[in-house]
Amino acid sequence: MTSMTMTWVAVAVVAVVMLAIASIVLRQRRQRLRRRFGPEYERTLSQRDTRGEAERELRTREKRFATLDIKPLSPQARQSYRARWTKLQAQFVDAPGSTVGEADQLVMAAMAERGYPAGDFQQQLSNLSVVHGRTLHHYRKARQISGRAARDQASTEDLRQAMVHYRVLFEELLDDGDLADSDTDQPQPAAAARDDHPALHGDLRES
Repeated sequence: MTSMTMTWVAVAVVAVVMLAIASIVLRQRRQRLRRRFGPEYERTLSQRDTRGEAERELRTREKRFATLDIKPLSPQARQSYRARWTKLQAQFVDAPGSTVGEADQLVMAAMAERGYPAGDFQQQLSNLSVVHGRTLHHYRKARQISGRAARDQASTEDLRQAMVHYRVLFEELLDDGDLADSDTDQPQPAAAARDDHPALHGDLRES
């Protein structure tokens, strides 16, 4: 085998190895994004032309999230928020529409105190998706119902569902899961998929 042939063989081997390494790195990066964003990964993929574009969007969200000063709530603040939620549950029977509106405000107050910046709804979703990707659909559902309620187009059952949806994200915001290592799996949805107040009993149904 001539030296020239050996050189070309070596180049080919190096190229194959580099391609294999690149493939492994890409697969690991993709798996990490899937773990972190959960259903939001597929949702973003469905809204973009290519997988690469979707994954760049998710990495951009991660970088933006890293610049935020997200902090845990103090024990006193968590206790206060839970007391306020309990009060909302108690008033739901008499005023379901206004209670859902107050629940929305309470969730946003918890977000602000945790350090999430104020912004439009889509930007809020983008920020939340980095650590709440597995439960973010609950917040979307709640806001959709809240919007219908503002137009008097939501039934009492719809409003009850909105409260249950809000509660899932609310409980996560009161926890410290946001501060977990970005490469670890997200926590499972909060145990509040079913509320503890008699007026709100019932299985959460997806629509």
